[in-house]
Amino acid sequence: MFGFSLMEIIAGLPGLIIAMVIHEYAHARTAVALGDFTPKMMGRLTLNPMAHIDPLGLVMLLLVRFGWAKPVMINPNNFRQPRRDDVLVSLAGPGANLVMAFLALVVLLLCYQAGVVSPGSKLVLQLIVEYNIGFAIFNLIPIPPLDGSHILMQLLPYDMQQKLMGLERYSMLILIVLLMTPVLSYIFVPARNLIYQVFFAILRPFF
Repeated sequence: MFGFSLMEIIAGLPGLIIAMVIHEYAHARTAVALGDFTPKMMGRLTLNPMAHIDPLGLVMLLLVRFGWAKPVMINPNNFRQPRRDDVLVSLAGPGANLVMAFLALVVLLLCYQAGVVSPGSKLVLQLIVEYNIGFAIFNLIPIPPLDGSHILMQLLPYDMQQKLMGLERYSMLILIVLLMTPVLSYIFVPARNLIYQVFFAILRPFF
């Protein structure tokens, strides 16, 4: 998902920061809108990167393709409908990443049409699109503590919820194994292709 060349690391930094900040801010904004003010009290209801970025997590993302942002803490007990609202908060992060990817793609296509895109700006915009799509797909994997596990958990009966929660102690090991094997490509490649097909189907009448 992430490149290793110095040029791609430099060009990818804006995309990674945007993807992280948009993702966590969307969680915070949705939680507050649904009645849980925990993210606001913890200073997460902001687009300031310093509130969301874990420096070590960002460096790890740039260098070894595996990292993290500061998770937004929520209290589902404050929601009006805890199960539904937890799903909505979990979907908000990946959803925001997909919206950002779509907008960056629109900007890139407009720059192409206007003939004002340089190799550097093209790479930056392409990586904003790629990283935001990557964040959306990765976070929807149903492994604790990723967003996908929260969504799945609210759809399962209680006994299966407990079994899924029990996986959290092994989640770091599971994710590392997935990242070191081709398994993730079987998820990422079809999902990314499908997202691009949807994006271009929407944009085709305009470009």
